[in-house]
Amino acid sequence: MTAASTTSSMDRAKKERAPIVRIRPLYLARPDAAAFLAISESTLDALVARGEAPKPRKVSAGRTAWLVEDLEIWGRERPVSDLLPPNNCGYGRAGAPTANVRNA
Repeated sequence: MTAASTTSSMDRAKKERAPIVRIRPLYLARPDAAAFLAISESTLDALVARGEAPKPRKVSAGRTAWLVEDLEIWGRERPVSDLLPPNNCGYGRAGAPTANVRNA
């Protein structure tokens, strides 16, 4: 093995290695906050305007963003839905599972 091939394989290993520490964001911008909650940006705006969702924080003179913790707390406090899922979801092409009954 040559020195060039050793260096090349070491560089490749460094690039493929997963990060040791993952830093969770503290704030999310409007598009990211909406995506985090699985709603559209306009729905987020409407909920904030009605006082039903957390308001953004002032991060700097011209920048606002939502605190991730506020979004998580608000999301966890939402009521459980009483709506049933649509008929065409859940099982894919295989259809609903059926009981395998064998006559012995």
